[in-house]
Amino acid sequence: MPRSENPPQMETTSERIERRTNELWDRLRERGAAPDFRDDRTLRSFSLGEVAEILGVSGSYLRQLSIDGLGPTPELGTAGRRSYTLRQINELRAYLASARPKEALKFCPRRREGEKLQIISVASGFASTTTSFYLAQGLALQGYRVLAIDLDPKGSLSKMFGYYFPTILRPGRPTSMYGALSYDDDRVSMHSVIQSTHFDGLYLVPGTFELEIFERESTKRFHNEHLGHPDASIRMVDALKEVEQGYDVVVIHCGLGRSFLTAGAYEAATGVLMTVRPHWPEIASMALSLHRFSYFVSLIEKAGRSVNYDFTKYLVTRHDPRDVSQQEAVALLRDWLGDDLLTATVWESDAIRQAWMKNRSLYELSAGEVGRSAYEQAMETLNSTNAEVMDILSKVWGRPPMYVSRASRTAGKASS
Repeated sequence: MPRSENPPQMETTSERIERRTNELWDRLRERGAAPDFRDDRTLRSFSLGEVAEILGVSGSYLRQLSIDGLGPTPELGTAGRRSYTLRQINELRAYLASARPKEALKFCPRRREGEKLQIISVASGFASTTTSFYLAQGLALQGYRVLAIDLDPKGSLSKMFGYYFPTILRPGRPTSMYGALSYDDDRVSMHSVIQSTHFDGLYLVPGTFELEIFERESTKRFHNEHLGHPDASIRMVDALKEVEQGYDVVVIHCGLGRSFLTAGAYEAATGVLMTVRPHWPEIASMALSLHRFSYFVSLIEKAGRSVNYDFTKYLVTRHDPRDVSQQEAVALLRDWLGDDLLTATVWESDAIRQAWMKNRSLYELSAGEVGRSAYEQAMETLNSTNAEVMDILSKVWGRPPMYVSRASRTAGKASS
């Protein structure tokens, strides 16, 4: 007969596992070896040429500013090469906006008084995690104050930012949107679940398995109390209102399937972005996603609230423009969606794939780490896509478009 593992006080199995876990955790803390499940990454510095492209000015102009002692002091490397951190780039933005007030919006695009917070829900789909990742980082590089929210219980977006949260080791300390949406009396402030990232001006609400708890609780309320999706959705809207003054754009990475969290993301959204790969099975899958999207919106409308998005756009990802079948697929999508399909497409790229394997984005890597030719081509498609989205935001705020034309000029320089 096997020996019982229970101690005299007759712990349950779950209690025993929890006790062992906490004991180990305490011993790791004593030795200073307890990881915080966030890798301590930093963002590289950017060369003077890269900063000139980001700001839309000439390199010679930036060099002269540095010589004259104006703006932040760059780091001087080999042969006097200047480089800037992202924080210094943002300091440069503030200086240029002050020194050249007629171009203030170009240098400092943060929303002004009367311009509403833009909340972009990236629908679950092919490459939606990568799309959310590059969009959030691209916006931050252009000077926007960005909040990224991961609604995936597996934390797929969070891992790209270097966050790993096995929250079973942190009892009583919510680290995801669950804390701000919880139905319990210990619901916490939205501010308390927001984490900093290694990108200046970019913050993150990580995704953890706590989100599954919220889904289960919402399902129970839906069936037992007949409160339904609207109750969960209102909580999402209210949570974002708590922090709206601190950001220009919120990028929400939606989780999979029919979920209350996704319904909340669509209710809070001012715009929706859907991704699709130009393969016939993937297009069919997107059609199913549109059915889910319609279902969520219908629930909001049935609750008596109108849905008037500033935009609903579609993005082609992992596109091989030389593939005849994909050419036909993209042509069908353009005929079907018209202007709702972004003009730019994100090309199939070994550089993007290599960056993904490193748990990094291309914005975080230098060309030499993935190959210059592949790097430049991938950056061109990523920047063109982000430029379109930023021009859409400009239009919503009543501003003239500027980013697509700038991206086109930069692409022209790279190819010449």
